[in-house]
Amino acid sequence: MAIQLQIRERVAVITLDAPESLNALTVGDLQHLRKALRACQDDEQVRVIVLTGAGDKAFCTGANLKATLPPASGFIGGALKSLEAEAEEGGYTRLIDLSDLQIWKPMIAAINGYCLGGGLELALQCDLRIAVPSASFGLPEAKVASIPAVGGVQYLLRAIPAAHAMKLALTGDRIGADEALRLGLISDLVPADALLRSALEIAERIAANGPLAVQAIKKLAVETSHLAPRDFTAQANLHWGLLRDSADRIEGRQAFAEKRPAKYTGA
Repeated sequence: MAIQLQIRERVAVITLDAPESLNALTVGDLQHLRKALRACQDDEQVRVIVLTGAGDKAFCTGANLKATLPPASGFIGGALKSLEAEAEEGGYTRLIDLSDLQIWKPMIAAINGYCLGGGLELALQCDLRIAVPSASFGLPEAKVASIPAVGGVQYLLRAIPAAHAMKLALTGDRIGADEALRLGLISDLVPADALLRSALEIAERIAANGPLAVQAIKKLAVETSHLAPRDFTAQANLHWGLLRDSADRIEGRQAFAEKRPAKYTGA
């Protein structure tokens, strides 16, 4: 199976395990990835998700084009069906869009090589991205007379300055890890032999915080950052109120007063 899931205490590690295809994913692989992510969201033990690729050549290069030939039916027929029904006919682009899964637990992309096309679109849906020096990034679709189908242009515009995002999208060129760090596409550049360890260290720091608060922060970031100040402030205050009387917030205040580490339970 090309999707491997391992739970390490409070952190889930999902590995895209198809190195022979540079971790390009088939329809079945994408379905298994979505199933794994949904399981992590519902597992109270899991507080953070790390997504990485097997081997040292690629994080993910998108869909496996040899195994995702155009469906026999027309595009409009599939687009009007459920995601699952379209996938049964070979449609794969909607499977890469994770927004319908409502994964509120933080996701960290640990990028270990090529991160291209749909692979970059996957990484851009993660909340943090760290990479090794050999990593490279790009949306090459324009070079083959196509476009990023899963919000790649729009996600890129949210991640880095518009001029750089448009240059990448319009040229289809690749950039290296140093340039990705300079632009802010990744937050950390780490040695190749320290990629997973670094991702897990960041994940554990996040997992040590109040899990409900962490998910609320992500939900606010995803759902309200585009709103006017009056509206996003109202949403922030509402979520603050939802957390105000939680057992974890009370524990956090008591731990601070007693100068000890807090013990959060997600309640």
